[in-house]
Amino acid sequence: MVELAQHLAKTVVPEPLALLKRIYGYESFRGEQAAVIAQVIAGGDAFVLMPTGSGKSLCYQLPSLCRDGVGIVVSPLIALMQDQVAALEELGIRAVAIHSNMEPGAAAAAKRAMREGTMDLAYVAPERLLMEDFLTFLDEVPIALFAIDEAHCVSQWGHDFRPHYMQLGLLAERFPKVPRIALTATADAPTRRDIIERLKLTQGKSFVAGFDRPNIFYRIAEKLNPRAQLLHYVTEDHAGECGIIYCLSRKQVDETAAWLKGLGLNAYPYHAGLEPTLRTENLQRFMREEAVIMVATIAFGMGIDKPDVRFVAHLNIPKNIEAYYQETGRAGRDGLPSDTLMLYSAGDAAQLRSFIEDSTASDQQKRIEHHKLNALLGLCEAGGCRRQIILEYFGDHGTPCGNCDTCQNPPERFDGTTAALKALSAVYRTGQRFGVAYLTDVLLGKTSERMQQFGHDQIKTFGVGTEFSKHAWQSIFRQLIAANLLRVDVEQHGGLSLTALGQEFLKSQDPLWLCKPQERQGKRTARATRATATAAPVNSADEALFQTLRALRTELAAVQNLPPYVIFHDRTLRELAQVKPKDTENMRAISGVGDRKMERYGAVFLACIREHQETA
Repeated sequence: MVELAQHLAKTVVPEPLALLKRIYGYESFRGEQAAVIAQVIAGGDAFVLMPTGSGKSLCYQLPSLCRDGVGIVVSPLIALMQDQVAALEELGIRAVAIHSNMEPGAAAAAKRAMREGTMDLAYVAPERLLMEDFLTFLDEVPIALFAIDEAHCVSQWGHDFRPHYMQLGLLAERFPKVPRIALTATADAPTRRDIIERLKLTQGKSFVAGFDRPNIFYRIAEKLNPRAQLLHYVTEDHAGECGIIYCLSRKQVDETAAWLKGLGLNAYPYHAGLEPTLRTENLQRFMREEAVIMVATIAFGMGIDKPDVRFVAHLNIPKNIEAYYQETGRAGRDGLPSDTLMLYSAGDAAQLRSFIEDSTASDQQKRIEHHKLNALLGLCEAGGCRRQIILEYFGDHGTPCGNCDTCQNPPERFDGTTAALKALSAVYRTGQRFGVAYLTDVLLGKTSERMQQFGHDQIKTFGVGTEFSKHAWQSIFRQLIAANLLRVDVEQHGGLSLTALGQEFLKSQDPLWLCKPQERQGKRTARATRATATAAPVNSADEALFQTLRALRTELAAVQNLPPYVIFHDRTLRELAQVKPKDTENMRAISGVGDRKMERYGAVFLACIREHQETA
């Protein structure tokens, strides 16, 4: 077979759609992919916002193949670059990751290929790209484009700001004739404006696709017994599946991973405090093995391109909705049904507020972060559709989705005006400096030496809230915090005080509807409600063949030291199991089967399908 590299000769601009079919095995573009690709091929700049799993990478990979020179891709993590390069090489695309761990000979060969124009894509971290010696090297290289991935890192408004990203605006000045494309999956309107301004993309085009991930089921629950809740979620709802569990601290990561490991689950920790060799080894296990559970801090996952993550759980609330959407978006990148669970508590919110206040950020930045955290708390306490709230936060339109917990099991609501007035009055009459536990005791009329010391057993609101339990009052206080009627004062160890809105409510006493607090319940399954995600039904025979194909994929990947999904995604394997192609022509029609993959793996997968049918 003629080398694919010869097919990609750029003396004549290839047709992007033809390359899409021949290399990637897809029949058509999705959404605005075609428009973005045309803009960059023509030499124009672009800002691209597409949800995770919607094919953002094609928006710079295909233009790099169509334009003269090498596409320079700015990417945040070495491990991510290496996996992306491995996936591209499996497609027959010439790619390299330039990083500090390269052997000198390999680095020299890569740079030579870039100078000679025989490299299609080169991945590099922003820190290395901005070194003067590397910029001088690029002055000698024919460059097809610059792609800035994870572009939300440019903005201090974003959820994962990185200072080196902010300096990438110099590319517009140093390489004015090279098109630049910035890509992200999560950015609200202020963040988008900041990215475009800082990267000097104001003369380019913006492509903002819808944010919706319809295959993901969203569930948020109060943290009651987190280990029991997590164990049921992992073992009953997601047995044998790959997932990520996010924790707030390194200690919690280590303890949770060790606990799951002790129960016989294939779980590993990941955080910046681990010994580098062990951290790399755990990441490799996650990327290359099936059914691995990664327990991690939020440092893990940016840009992780593993398509078959079936669940993402948060044992603590994330920083804001952008972070939540980015982290949950690591599930279901292949479009198959996937699931998320967040456990939250008022204590988590107080801890995050403390982190914000103790940071070295400016007062303006702290106000931004508090505002974003309030929006997340509102999502947690919402009585309506979770997805609708998320989409509207990003400026997208949403309607009740039917594929989240509040849609499938709507919380009962009640007129909470009186309850809210009692709670806010208790806050005011105790001096606006006590936490939820103390205020709940005031409302329930539970006296103590401390309460007698302050004289709070004599105030008007002492004992006026006996119609609710302690647990119910905790829920009401959380909802009032989420509604911005109360704020948590981190300098007073979680003490509550009235906001301006709360003060106005005490005067106006306008009607206020709250979610009816649920008393502590036993286990609930997430899978039982996860009904409307996008996947064709699979019968038992097809499922058996799918598992056989999956085992074959794992075996082939292990021999080549590759992540299994680099060979074929689960979506492709499921389609193979349903269609059962009999020959090359039939298999070539399966989504995700391009020329190189057909050449390398077609015969062995066709033989596996035939053998399975003969012995079934």
